[in-house]
Amino acid sequence: MLQDSIKVIKNIPVFSQLSENILEEILKLQSTKKYKKGEIIFFEGDKGEAFFFVKSGKVKIYKTSLDGRDITLNILGEGSIFAEVTLFNDVSYPATVETMENSEIGIILNKDIEKMILSNNELALQIIKVLSKRLYRSQKTIKDMAFSDTYNRTSRTLLDLCERHGKETKTGIEIDIDITRQDIANMVGTSRETVSRIISDLKKEGVVDTSAKKIIIIDKGELEKCTE
Repeated sequence: MLQDSIKVIKNIPVFSQLSENILEEILKLQSTKKYKKGEIIFFEGDKGEAFFFVKSGKVKIYKTSLDGRDITLNILGEGSIFAEVTLFNDVSYPATVETMENSEIGIILNKDIEKMILSNNELALQIIKVLSKRLYRSQKTIKDMAFSDTYNRTSRTLLDLCERHGKETKTGIEIDIDITRQDIANMVGTSRETVSRIISDLKKEGVVDTSAKKIIIIDKGELEKCTE
């Protein structure tokens, strides 16, 4: 049972390079909670007291605009961490997180992991590396938003969803999550109509298919060319 738990937590990037002894210590800190599809893990503005990781299932991270619209920021699957921005910072959660399917979520209180980090250089270095990569990715996304056209950004988003949530099928790689055109538009930073038009164009070119109510990447290589 312990080895199974260690295997799960070792799949999380922030913990993947740690020794088994340290992983056992971390497991003593974490609690696990099961959520049903559509449950809120925390709301934007709640006090940031912990960070979380997806042991199974999928979650959606979103913000609510002034006019009441939900704007999807990201969709995360098994092995992903979220709310780590609250580590070492006395800040509120910057977005709302909701489960997209029945999920099992690991929870570690910030005060507990911070106390452990102070006495463990190996853990401190690993967390710094992972957070630096997340910062680099955020900066790259902002750069892409500024200098890439909507066709390029939509292709990048579809490719990212394909790589993180793709499921091999007979016809191609299915993006195996419930995601709307509006969700994709929010992630791209454009309108739903624009995303629908681009996906329609990609379908005509034989790059994707949408006949099964989910987006299926038929030609991943060609989609990668669309991001260049």
